[in-house]
Amino acid sequence: MRRPAALLEPMDMPDPHFPIKVHFSASFRTGQLLFPNHWHKHIEILYCVAGKAHIECNSVPLAMEAGDVIVINSNDLHSGTCLSDDLAYYALIADPILLQSPTPDAAESKYISSVADNRLLFRHNSSCSEEIGGLIVAIVGELRGREMGFELSVKSHLYRILTLLIRRDVAQVLTENEDRLRTKNLERLAPVLAYMETHYADPLHVHMLAGMAGLSRYHFGRLFKAVTGRTITEYIAWIRLSNAEQLLRNTTQTISEIAEMTGFHDIYYFSRMFKKMNGLPPTEWRKMAAETDLGQVTAPPPP
Repeated sequence: MRRPAALLEPMDMPDPHFPIKVHFSASFRTGQLLFPNHWHKHIEILYCVAGKAHIECNSVPLAMEAGDVIVINSNDLHSGTCLSDDLAYYALIADPILLQSPTPDAAESKYISSVADNRLLFRHNSSCSEEIGGLIVAIVGELRGREMGFELSVKSHLYRILTLLIRRDVAQVLTENEDRLRTKNLERLAPVLAYMETHYADPLHVHMLAGMAGLSRYHFGRLFKAVTGRTITEYIAWIRLSNAEQLLRNTTQTISEIAEMTGFHDIYYFSRMFKKMNGLPPTEWRKMAAETDLGQVTAPPPP
């Protein structure tokens, strides 16, 4: 269960001795939050079966639609929002330690250890979506059937996925010091980010947030931008507007009330910022969302 006071998500596995799981998710509504901003130590791969979604990874916007594979590296801050009522996707979550052996060989030392230690980072939009998508579906079948030797089959598919990513999708190779600093910065900002997400409607003063991280305003601002990809002001606006979207879709509150509930005390400023982020003013966005709901379709079942 995700703790509301932290963005580091504890990752429970059905079998701690075989740390992999796959979720199939469907039956969403356009505009619905799929998962809030969080991070974890495991690598995660999203495979979209149908529909569309907006994924943010380290504040980089990613479009995900049917057939796409999105790779989320260990320690990546990520969130997701549904963009169509027929969205359906798999989320494969695995600990690379699953592919390690008690006595490392040359291949493990060169490749798997680099992934497990979070020094080998993959680009988020995979260039081999079709092959990886098929391998994820095969893993689902093995985990569901659990025939004799299914563990060997699952590991063989994971090795193939890792091979594809290493050959085609390596984005960056970090040194041990760079990875250690990246993790340290995330952990330092985790309570600040969690506080912002639960107190977005309150005044959020930079000096207060900087104090929570034990930093000066100047160093806090630089660290915040480096970790999230947004300035403090941009991040606050993003949280508030994301929550405003949920209220517009799921409540009958007026635009003025929603603006006030999400920390905007000037409705004109709220409307201007909302249009800048979504391309439509709040009233039109709410109308479009309601019309989309009327055309809701059922997502296809997993194969």
